[in-house]
Amino acid sequence: MQLGGGCANVRAMTEPLAIVLYERLMPGSQLVNRLQDLKYRVQTVNDPALLVDCAEQAKPMLVLVDLESSRKAVCGAIIRLRQNPGTAHLPVIGFGTEPPADLQEEARKAGVNVIANEAAILGHLPQLLEQALQID
Repeated sequence: MQLGGGCANVRAMTEPLAIVLYERLMPGSQLVNRLQDLKYRVQTVNDPALLVDCAEQAKPMLVLVDLESSRKAVCGAIIRLRQNPGTAHLPVIGFGTEPPADLQEEARKAGVNVIANEAAILGHLPQLLEQALQID
């Protein structure tokens, strides 16, 4: 799997698609593997500026984002995702080592549906996916 500037398609077209935006290798690659174990196709993005374009083109079922980016642009990317008519409906799960309260609040305001720490997202991913995918 390549983490260049663009999207990398990891599975065939028969399974639901998730986009994972991450920069830190360990939680990101573990999450990709866990999603694949749950029969998701995964596209990875490592640049928040590419998130909306990738989501528009790929038409995923949901988006997972590492909130702890060194570029500090993740919440801005989520806001653009929410403002775009073609992607505004997508559920977004945010994760981080232990996201501080101010980052969690900023992420919620940006439009994240569910926030979890890394241990929870890896250990309880099916439940978190179900929670994020519930229709209000």
